[in-house]
Amino acid sequence: MQRLRALLVVLAAGACARESAEPSRSSASEVAPSAAPFGMLWIPGGEFTMGSTDGLPDERPPHRVRVSGFFLDATEVTNAQFRAFVEATGYVTIAERPLDADELMRQAGPGAQRPSPEDLQPGALVLDQAQTNGWWWKWQPGASWRKPDGVNALGPEHDTLPVVQVAWDDARAYCEWAHKRLPTEAEWEYAARGGLERQRYVWGADKNPGGAHLANIWQGRFPEHNRVEDGFFGAAPVRSFPPNGFGLYDMSGNVWEWVNDWYRPDTYAKRGELSVDPTGPESSFDPQEPNAPKRVNRGGSFLCSDNYCLGYRPSARMKSSPDTGLFHTGFRCALSAPREKSVER
Repeated sequence: MQRLRALLVVLAAGACARESAEPSRSSASEVAPSAAPFGMLWIPGGEFTMGSTDGLPDERPPHRVRVSGFFLDATEVTNAQFRAFVEATGYVTIAERPLDADELMRQAGPGAQRPSPEDLQPGALVLDQAQTNGWWWKWQPGASWRKPDGVNALGPEHDTLPVVQVAWDDARAYCEWAHKRLPTEAEWEYAARGGLERQRYVWGADKNPGGAHLANIWQGRFPEHNRVEDGFFGAAPVRSFPPNGFGLYDMSGNVWEWVNDWYRPDTYAKRGELSVDPTGPESSFDPQEPNAPKRVNRGGSFLCSDNYCLGYRPSARMKSSPDTGLFHTGFRCALSAPREKSVER
């Protein structure tokens, strides 16, 4: 989703689908080559079924994927961690920069109206429950990771919340500073499943086993009413919900997470019977917005509800322009082993 679309009619949708659940586990074989870097966990390599049998078309067909072992952040990157990066480097996120009118016109395509100077001021997307523009998103000048809603600045009490309003380019810059990288889409889904095979949720087949809420999502009809049965109206501090089988937190819900791959709806259809460490297509194509390149988001968010967005399923895919920050999107970092080194942050 390019930033011009955010100024006009914006829609950051979750994937809506159903997935089969088979009580089996994916194969995992590799042993950690060394102690995990601070804040990371070793994800042993193995094979799993990626995608779903009855999800949206871009989740099909389900296919076998082999992933080499790697390290992954146990949690989403927090505000405190991102602040340390900004203070050390002076980095300015895309949401804090004026918009580029020429780039917006390129993405919009022929016939688009050139934005006014007022429309080019820094900002990002925020939730608009009143739907004043006919959608539940609006462009909010001044919104950024420092002030996710464009009004209230973050304080120390928000340090353990996942950082949001970061574009893909911002996430990549942080990972490079930390001597890490963004995970591939295959690595992300493999890790999210936590060793389970073909399960609908990252914890198993039932959404609320024993009546428990195991992820930060929207309870009620979105966007009119959230019953807040899980205890959080917005993003939750990391580690607020139980980890999955690999010990990873918030692989379902809380905030969407950027991964490294370009988005194409036919990515899976072009793969063979077994893909080994796939890194995604070489370029992007989204038929809904053919002029805007997209990167993949995974995991769903606190805005996902059963009436609209089932993006918190491990197979669900979403896409956004790499230059777009969103109110409910963050990231976590990965690290290959043993070729790369990490530093403690």
